[in-house]
Amino acid sequence: MEHLSEKYNIELEEGIEQKVKVIANNCHLLVTDESLKQVFKCLDLTSLNTADTRYDISSVLEKLNGLKHHYPEIPSVAAVCFYPPFVEIAKNEIENKNICVASVGANFPTSQTFLNVKKTECKEIIHRGADEVDIVIPVHEFLAGNYEIVYNEIKELKEVVGNKKLKVILETGLLNDYKNIQLASLIAMEAGADFIKTSTGKEKPAATFDAVYIMAKSARAFYEKTGRMIGIKPAGGISTIEDAFGYYAIIKEILGDQWLNSSLFRIGASRLANELICAIYQDESISYF
Repeated sequence: MEHLSEKYNIELEEGIEQKVKVIANNCHLLVTDESLKQVFKCLDLTSLNTADTRYDISSVLEKLNGLKHHYPEIPSVAAVCFYPPFVEIAKNEIENKNICVASVGANFPTSQTFLNVKKTECKEIIHRGADEVDIVIPVHEFLAGNYEIVYNEIKELKEVVGNKKLKVILETGLLNDYKNIQLASLIAMEAGADFIKTSTGKEKPAATFDAVYIMAKSARAFYEKTGRMIGIKPAGGISTIEDAFGYYAIIKEILGDQWLNSSLFRIGASRLANELICAIYQDESISYF
């Protein structure tokens, strides 16, 4: 597995930090009314709090259902993402059935349990109606160099999820270096991931521009070798327009406009939704979500 970079003919570049800085510093040039709406359409509206109740989730869904009435210029988000017990509530209460219902699974956020338990949880999530499942790689196995275990686990969980989307969280902030982020990206894609995602949001650092740059480069090499387009999802700590467009700019630069849609680009955020509404309406006083 450690030789995947050779298989996909990809090497780590020199000066990644500087390249990423240049891209991110120019991201404001991409901010238009149209692109603000496009980013909104790529949001996974997320609530993953320990204290979440069914009433909290219903409140989020009620606001989402009323969004078009209050702010008719705002498009739909790509998905909502909640803990497993709330999947059925989301499926029943969400009015726009084009919005995907996602859930975290496989012992999120630590991935520290038995594989059969992870498989059972993912199977139940799909049974309850989820369109997408976000799982975390077993970071402890990856850091121990047990790459085959990581690969086989993702592969088996993808088999459980079937034709539903599997978003694989690399927890890039714990992977220590760029080489590990690249290798984890390639392993996840080889094993059948539909998306690779930066973070759970429970560890620091969470999403970073450097990590997404490396993930995007890996996805590019994978696409060129296999013809499969794998989605990228920055998540964790993204709350400003500048943050969002930094990631937008990186994806545009590395993967092109064909990736800038909700099938291949997502942003996991909760606070960002309100910031985007404020920007689209040019009214900083809006507090909807």
